[in-house]
Amino acid sequence: MSAVRFSLARFLAILVKEFVQMRRDRLTFGMMIGIPIMQLLLFGFAINADPRDLPTAVMSADRSPFERSFVRAMENTTYFRIVRHVSTEAEAQRLIETGQVQFVVAFPEHFARDLQRGTRPAVLIEADATDPAATSNALSALASLNRSALDRDLMGPLAGLRAGALPFEIRIHRRYNEEGITQYNVVPGLMGVVLTMTMVIMTALAVTRERERGTMENLLAMPVRPLEVMLGKIVPYILVGYVQVVLILLAARYLFAVPMLGSLALLSVALVLFIAANLSIGFTFSTIARNQLQAMQMAFFFFLPSILLSGFMFPFRGMPGWAQTLGEVLPLTHFLRIVRGILLKGNGAVEIMPEIWALTGFLLVVMLVALKRYRQTLD
Repeated sequence: MSAVRFSLARFLAILVKEFVQMRRDRLTFGMMIGIPIMQLLLFGFAINADPRDLPTAVMSADRSPFERSFVRAMENTTYFRIVRHVSTEAEAQRLIETGQVQFVVAFPEHFARDLQRGTRPAVLIEADATDPAATSNALSALASLNRSALDRDLMGPLAGLRAGALPFEIRIHRRYNEEGITQYNVVPGLMGVVLTMTMVIMTALAVTRERERGTMENLLAMPVRPLEVMLGKIVPYILVGYVQVVLILLAARYLFAVPMLGSLALLSVALVLFIAANLSIGFTFSTIARNQLQAMQMAFFFFLPSILLSGFMFPFRGMPGWAQTLGEVLPLTHFLRIVRGILLKGNGAVEIMPEIWALTGFLLVVMLVALKRYRQTLD
């Protein structure tokens, strides 16, 4: 009868036992504390849905005072930051295609002369609209800019231009996503997110599962090298990753009508690097974790900043400098630029090469770490 009743002593014994177990499993306890702190810091400081200081290039033939006043007014909105002055349209197109600038402001030839004559010259503003959230607020700020930008210049004989119609016209060209369709940005990005989540988790469980099932001893007894074991566990998942990619591409094309302007063969080459990088991360986690729960926790600890700091959920350029630096380390950041550039912009090998080099460097570093950790596991 006493066993049925609630016993404070037994309760306290179980409570103490759980705290002792928690203290022994330091990795799990660290994840319990670390993940909420990471979420708090990222959502509190790094996430910004209203990006400002967006890099902008200016193409001007004569750089008249009117043009300088307009550019200065754009900068005063805090949405635009002039980083380049270009002289040719080809150079401007290269900057926007490679993602080095978000906007290109092009003044027509003889802008000042036509403005003074009252013929209303047109200022063309081209925006990289692959991510509509990154450009929408900045373009909206232009609506209140065109009347006040030249107030100080239209004085004296030119004061009459301030009345009536605007002395110039602003034409906005949203490149690569003219209608601002969110699916064009999200669906290609989902390819990278799905691969990151599944590849890291599946591989993180690989060596850990061997250890928990007791088959690790058999693997260690085999005459195989660490690199052979690593490649043997990674290559099958690369094939699984390609199956996932095919399904996502089919859905993107036939369900969401996402344009595919670039080469799918080039995308498949980049996919090998990206999938291998994520699998190497998962393999490294599997050599550190003592059990599958810890492997899952570490995979989630990697996935959380990847999805928040890569530019998938929030505009990358809206984050502070330190968050962008962290984001540049993550392979998902570079793959998002690759897949969106190929599908939406039609980028070729030259345009995506900086991201390819970044993925290659990440893969080599993580593979070396994984091999070193696996050798320690052997010992």
